Amino acid sequence: MKKEKVQDRILRVASDLFYRQGYNSTGINQIIAEADIAIGSLYNHFSSKNDLLQAYLIREELNWFEGFENSVAKISDPKDKLSALIDYRKKLQHSSHFAGCQFIKIISEIGDGNPVVSYFVKKHKEKQKDLIRTLVKQSNVKEESMDSDLIADTIFLLIEGAVVTSTINKDNDSFDQIKKMIKGLIP
Repeated sequence: MKKEKVQDRILRVASDLFYRQGYNSTGINQIIAEADIAIGSLYNHFSSKNDLLQAYLIREELNWFEGFENSVAKISDPKDKLSALIDYRKKLQHSSHFAGCQFIKIISEIGDGNPVVSYFVKKHKEKQKDLIRTLVKQSNVKEESMDSDLIADTIFLLIEGAVVTSTINKDNDSFDQIKKMIKGLIP
């Protein structure tokens, strides 16, 4: 088995801590101790805790879109890809034990106090919405029945609401409900 690089280990440990206990509740000393590194090693790879946070968000975004692409790799129909997107979000919730979306969590914790992070999270959510918009347009939604941008916005909000609801209720029922709603939006 290949040994994990120090930078990857630091990022893995910090990512887990930021997600589980929050960015503000995670100290540099805890990251150093749990990654089993010297303080100098941390600062050789990341100039600050904020730099580590940005690396965490970039990695999470890459993992999110790669995971989605892998989940739809064998699907060609855009409607089926929308359904697979919901299944993907449902799977993420289940595998995290209903801990929620890391991007929603970090923005609710940091708010606009860190403009770089705030901007990154907003852009990430816009990328998700653009993905949905593309799939809706590829589904040949009849323009006269409802605007495809409005349908995409509605699906995005339904999914985000399902994530929050499943986090609160500790179950995935909301994802099954929105799949039914989307079938009504895109027959």
